[in-house]
Amino acid sequence: MDFRQIGIVAGKEFWDRIRNRWVLAVSIVFTVFALVIAYFGAAQQGAVGFRSIDVTIASLVSLVIYLIPLIALILGFDAIVGERERGSLDLLLTLPITRKELILGKYAGLGGALAFSTIAGFGAVGVILSPSLSLGALFHYIGFMASAILLGFAFLSLAVMLSVFAADRTRASGLAIGTWFFFVLVFDLLILGALVVTAGEYGGAVFPYLLLLNPADVFRILNVFSLDEVRTLYGLATVFPEALSNPATLGGVMLAWIVGPLAVAIWRFER
Repeated sequence: MDFRQIGIVAGKEFWDRIRNRWVLAVSIVFTVFALVIAYFGAAQQGAVGFRSIDVTIASLVSLVIYLIPLIALILGFDAIVGERERGSLDLLLTLPITRKELILGKYAGLGGALAFSTIAGFGAVGVILSPSLSLGALFHYIGFMASAILLGFAFLSLAVMLSVFAADRTRASGLAIGTWFFFVLVFDLLILGALVVTAGEYGGAVFPYLLLLNPADVFRILNVFSLDEVRTLYGLATVFPEALSNPATLGGVMLAWIVGPLAVAIWRFER
């Protein structure tokens, strides 16, 4: 595997997003929404303004769960199938580059653009809030940004996998939107519905672990249920086992969500 070829493809994908102002637009969206949520996030408790980093992160988690998976899926759904439809895929494969190098380069470039926009958007908010943050709070906020990037990488892996399997861009876009609906909106409803139907008699003990089957829930657990103030505020300390509050364990699960779909995409693309 030639990392230089991967870097060339990644650089092209990244700078294409910079030139079409995609990164700028996403960064502005993240900055504006994050500032609004940081200020009004505690309104349900009858207060406005910045309160603490734990409450701020808990408020920002909802924004990230809805926006970043959608942006990642839109960004990557046509990574391969789009090249195929434009007729440029065969041309690319005539160059001295393997299929694995091509798909890894595209993923790296798109992931770099997504990470850059996330850091720029939320980093700007961190700079604005920094006078109110202690060193420990700043560390928590940086961890939140890192986990948001990992969430984006996980859904970008899913998008690239869908792009490899889809026959055309229309089907790829439909699969991408369906994936977003399933993981962000439907998955938790199915689990909660099963618990309600069975009155909690079956599956109650494994319910927290079923959430690991959804990268959006892994992100939520990492950033909400591991914060002591939020666990106390919402009574979550007795709901989730201690194992799910371990950042190393949750980070490993998120890494599996990144590597797994991407490995499937490479396997299918090379066949």
